[in-house]
Amino acid sequence: MSLRSTLLTALFLLLLTACRGEAEETLLASANIGRYTSSMDHRVAPTLDHLVAAAIQDIRANRPDEALASVDRLIAMRPDFKLAHLIKGDLLRAKAGALPAFGAAHQARDQAALDGLKDEARARLMRYLDQPDPDKLPKQILQLAAQQKYALLADASRARLYVFENVNGEPRLVRDYYVTVGRNGVNKRSEGDLRTPSGVYTITAEMPRSRLTPFYGAGAFPLDYPNEWDAQQGNSGYGIWLHGVPPDTYSRPPKASEGCLVVANPDYREISPYIQPHVTPIVIAERTDWLDRKDWLAARQALLTRLEAWRADWQRLDADRYLDHYTQAFLDKAGRVWQESKRRNITQKEWIRVSLSDISLFLYPGEDLAVVNFTQTYDSDKHRDLTRKRVYLKQERGQWRIALEKPLALPGTAVASND
Repeated sequence: MSLRSTLLTALFLLLLTACRGEAEETLLASANIGRYTSSMDHRVAPTLDHLVAAAIQDIRANRPDEALASVDRLIAMRPDFKLAHLIKGDLLRAKAGALPAFGAAHQARDQAALDGLKDEARARLMRYLDQPDPDKLPKQILQLAAQQKYALLADASRARLYVFENVNGEPRLVRDYYVTVGRNGVNKRSEGDLRTPSGVYTITAEMPRSRLTPFYGAGAFPLDYPNEWDAQQGNSGYGIWLHGVPPDTYSRPPKASEGCLVVANPDYREISPYIQPHVTPIVIAERTDWLDRKDWLAARQALLTRLEAWRADWQRLDADRYLDHYTQAFLDKAGRVWQESKRRNITQKEWIRVSLSDISLFLYPGEDLAVVNFTQTYDSDKHRDLTRKRVYLKQERGQWRIALEKPLALPGTAVASND
C-alpha cells in the first residue's frame, strides 16, 4: 500500500467519521486540498495552517519527502506544535509500513489528548475545504458604525475566528484564525456549563499583562458577557475572555476551554491591533451563515426599514403606532403605567424630532433576534437630549419588534476569568 493510500485514507476516514451531514461528507469525499492557495491567502505570509495544508497536499500527491520537509519546517517554527509532531510520526511510520489509523504512530497515554489532536487536524484541514465564498457576506453582521473599524466573528463549527474590516459600513473579510471554544461547545446558559456564549458582544478592555498568569499567554480581552439579553434570558456565568495560551503550548483542541475563546499567542498578537476596547464587536456563533449580496442587502434593509418606521411614528406623535413597534412580552413586562406614561409623553408634545446615527446592525446566531446600536438625537418643544441606545428586536406577527431597549451601559472592567 502506498504512502498516499495509507496516510490519506486514514486521515480522510477520520474526517468522514466526523461528518454531521451529507453535504459535508460530499465535500470531503471530493476534496481538493490545493484550494489552500486562495486569493485571500496570497495577500499575507504563509501561516502554520498553510503549511499543514501544504504537508497534506504533498501526502496526497505521494510526495513523502516534501511532506516531511513541510512538517519539519512546522516543527522548526513551533517546536510546541503537537499536531505537527503527530503528522510527522505518521509519515515516518507510513514509510516503514502500514498505518491503520491517523495518529496510530503515537501510543498516547491520554486518549482524550490524542482525540483532541485529531479534532484539531480535522478543523485545520476543513479551513481549506470549506472557505467562505469571497462574494458572500456574513449574515450576522449587517452594518458597522463608522467608529467600528473592525469586527470579529467566531464560528465554533469551523474553529475559526474571522476578522472583518469596516468598508463603508460593510464587513470585508481580511483574516481568519484557528480558535478554541468551550469543551461543550457554544450556547452558554449557566455558570460552569463549560460552554462559550452565542450572541453579539463587545470587547470591553485589554487586561494588563501584569495582572495575568502565564496561563493566558500573550494577553486577554474580556467580553461583556452576560449582556442585557443574557440577563433577561437568565443566562449566568462570568469571565468570558479572548486570550492566548501558556508559553509551552502552541494551540489547544477546538473544544478545550471552560468557556473562553482561545487563540495561539502569535495569532493573539496579530489580532490585537484590530481590537478597540468598548468599540469592537464580536459575534459568536455555532456556525456562520454566508449570504449572497442581494440577500444580505435585503436582510439589512428589512431592519433599517423597521427602525425608520419606529422613528417616524414617534416623530409623527402617533402613540398607538409607536407602541405597536414593541413586542407584547415587552409591553406586558413594562406594564400599563409605562405605556400610559409613554403615550402622554408623545401626545402632549407640540412637536418631536428624532434622528438616528452611527447605526450598527447584527443578527443573533440561530434566532429571529437582531441587535441595533445607534446614537439618538431627541428634540421637542419641551425637552432635548443625546443618547446611545441598544435595542433587541424579535420577529413577531411577521414584523421586527422591539423586545428589549436599553441605554448603552458604561463599560465595566472584568476582574476574573472563568477559563
